[in-house]
Amino acid sequence: MNLKPSQHNIVSTLEEGKKHLIVNILSGNADILSDEELKILKDNHTGDYPFDFIQKGYVCIPAEEDLSYRLKYIEFLEEREKEEVQLFFVPTYSCNFTCSYCYQSEYPSQQMSLSPEIIDAFFSFIKNKFADRKKYITLFGGEPLLAAPKHKKSIEYFIEATKKENIDIAIVTNGYLLHEYLPLFDSSFVREIQITIDGTEDIHNRRRRLKNNNPTFDVIVKNIDACLAKNISVNLRMVVDKENIDNLPDLADMAIEKGWTKNPLFKTQIGRNYELHYCQNGQSKLFDRLSLYQHLLKIIKKHPQVLEFHKPAFSVMKYLSENGNLPNALFDSCPACKSEWAMDFTGSVYSCTATVGKPGEKLGTFYPDVMLDDEKIKIWEQRDVLHIEQCKSCNLQLVCGGGCGSIAQNTHGSILSPDCRPIDGLNALGAKAYF
Repeated sequence: MNLKPSQHNIVSTLEEGKKHLIVNILSGNADILSDEELKILKDNHTGDYPFDFIQKGYVCIPAEEDLSYRLKYIEFLEEREKEEVQLFFVPTYSCNFTCSYCYQSEYPSQQMSLSPEIIDAFFSFIKNKFADRKKYITLFGGEPLLAAPKHKKSIEYFIEATKKENIDIAIVTNGYLLHEYLPLFDSSFVREIQITIDGTEDIHNRRRRLKNNNPTFDVIVKNIDACLAKNISVNLRMVVDKENIDNLPDLADMAIEKGWTKNPLFKTQIGRNYELHYCQNGQSKLFDRLSLYQHLLKIIKKHPQVLEFHKPAFSVMKYLSENGNLPNALFDSCPACKSEWAMDFTGSVYSCTATVGKPGEKLGTFYPDVMLDDEKIKIWEQRDVLHIEQCKSCNLQLVCGGGCGSIAQNTHGSILSPDCRPIDGLNALGAKAYF
């Protein structure tokens, strides 16, 4: 047998000269290797490998591995076709907050507003375009829940339309005016409400304040309590950078004390503050992906209660710790124009939340007429690790999935370019966090 180390081995050093983590998503195996075992794998000139290495796919016949790769790619495409489509709808790009890191702050203002005609056109479009797909809608912004009576009436009309069409909905909101809309929402059709809190009171109010400079923390906390009391799921998001990351234990303590973390309807996510389309003030405050997780590991080791509030993914390590096995190979991590689309109140169609509203990113319209740019859409649809040249020879490809198409385009000028993820470093950190 012409055996060679797998092209999909991801090796991370846990202890220099002693312990190493090996992960192979294609074969679905992970192990801790000694330094001696790693040398046998990497520097083997005899072709004589331990049976375990062959059995677990760390060593393989290249042609057989290539066949397995292609079969799993076909499975991935088939499964993706069955996925539920998330349809984002932006009713306005206006917002009552002035957040220090808003990536939409330089978007041009729109003169028109949401109308029943556009809402009807939206539902007609998705009914035809996604007729054979399971789907749900997510209200996005700007801030979708604003106080203006005309806007509120339009949102009421939109909610009634979702119920009439029997489509579930989720809402991404800053949470400040949620109490005014909560009577419209019911757990029977609202899947979750995502709300951002950036830390405890002082830290949050410094970063996420009203345009009139008033604080927002206390009102948002009350609205989270009100959602949970109404049996509506809350997804609490904390956007972190170097300014607020060390406040995470205090926020975790608060959530634990309030009983949120014991509630099955409560979940959390950590969002990294990063430059998406426009340069941010204070870029020195931003983490790259690896440095963020390095800092999170330090926090977890010092404040283990944080894990009751939030368990960071650390690439595939959280999944492995919770499920006892690795996730499936990820040939594509960008859902744009596959399992995610975004539309707005101007009647425009975009690929995803990262591009919606951005000048030059429009893929067509659903109002006043349905007109789609099939050539642009085709590029988004075909984006995966087999179509990104730099990904083809990368051993991280089946965990990274090519990253975000919008960031790749901003960075390299092409959708079919990579947004690389430091998978090997993240795996090492996750092994130290969870094993």
